[in-house]
Amino acid sequence: MGRGRAKAKQTKVARELKYRSVDTDFTSLERELRGPDTGHDIPPAYADEVPPGYEDLAERYSDDEDDGDGRYGDLRKSG
Repeated sequence: MGRGRAKAKQTKVARELKYRSVDTDFTSLERELRGPDTGHDIPPAYADEVPPGYEDLAERYSDDEDDGDGRYGDLRKSG
């Protein structure tokens, strides 16, 4: 018990959303979903540069030691 008022309010809101005629601005919605354009794209000249303090991690996880099997080459293939 005690849920009557909350349920009535939810039903009222649901009906308003269902039957209300509103023109949706899809352009505005698309902008909102994409988020702000921060302009923080990495220029191609600096794409391979390692930030200071991360040289040890970059060396540890570098792809230079890849043996050509791809990312999951050490996993057993099923089939």
